[in-house]
Amino acid sequence: MPQADTAERLQKVLAAAGVGSRRACEDLIFRRRVTVNGRVAKLGDKVDPNTAEILVDGQRVITDTKLVYIALNKPRGVVTSLDDEKGRSELADFLGQFGQRLYHVGRLDADSEGLLLITNDGDLTNKLTHPRYGITKTYLAEVINGPLARTVGRNLLSGVELEDGPAKVDAFKLVGALGKTAQVELVLHEGRTHIVRRLMEAVGHPVTRLIRTSVGPVKLGDLRPGGFRHLSNAEIAALFKAAGDEPRESADPDDELA
Repeated sequence: MPQADTAERLQKVLAAAGVGSRRACEDLIFRRRVTVNGRVAKLGDKVDPNTAEILVDGQRVITDTKLVYIALNKPRGVVTSLDDEKGRSELADFLGQFGQRLYHVGRLDADSEGLLLITNDGDLTNKLTHPRYGITKTYLAEVINGPLARTVGRNLLSGVELEDGPAKVDAFKLVGALGKTAQVELVLHEGRTHIVRRLMEAVGHPVTRLIRTSVGPVKLGDLRPGGFRHLSNAEIAALFKAAGDEPRESADPDDELA
């Protein structure tokens, strides 16, 4: 039961979370499209917005205003460590402006760039990084030793033997080519260290630039390097949905460092 001093009308909480007007939220409740902590909500229900798990049409609604969800375009040369002993530019340099302790979901090595999810939601972070959920990540890689033979994609999809065991991609696409340089897109749910670079090295095409363009349903979009944006309610709900899917049996237990 919600605490008396923190409980609010459900329609008011939904409206404050951006679901719609209070009247529209009342209609959603009346039509039995809202659940609170696993049960169908009723008009007149009160909830604690800081603790209640509220779903509309099966999608999570974030009502705790203390929770932060950010998409950041990590520039090349920035380390994701929050305390780098080598004195390199750190992710903490970008996070200090928010005035609270935030954490990155997964990692990118210093030479890689692109999408990092930043949050203080420990529950979602654990789900997104736990190997049993197999959240996919998409990468755009610039590689050398082109042109690429058709067998490259087939080999990556069927599996390549690495020093720590076989690995494969979920999807592969040749995006463009110019002389001996090519751009390829890879989708993986594997999480082993430097997995993208090692896979491309194994098929004879070392990576010269690597950009992560999506994590699950969240896209990098047109964010400039070093830029950030707050995730929309729809993106947050999609992340929770992705983290609640049936687990993949072949996911690797290590957090990725692409």
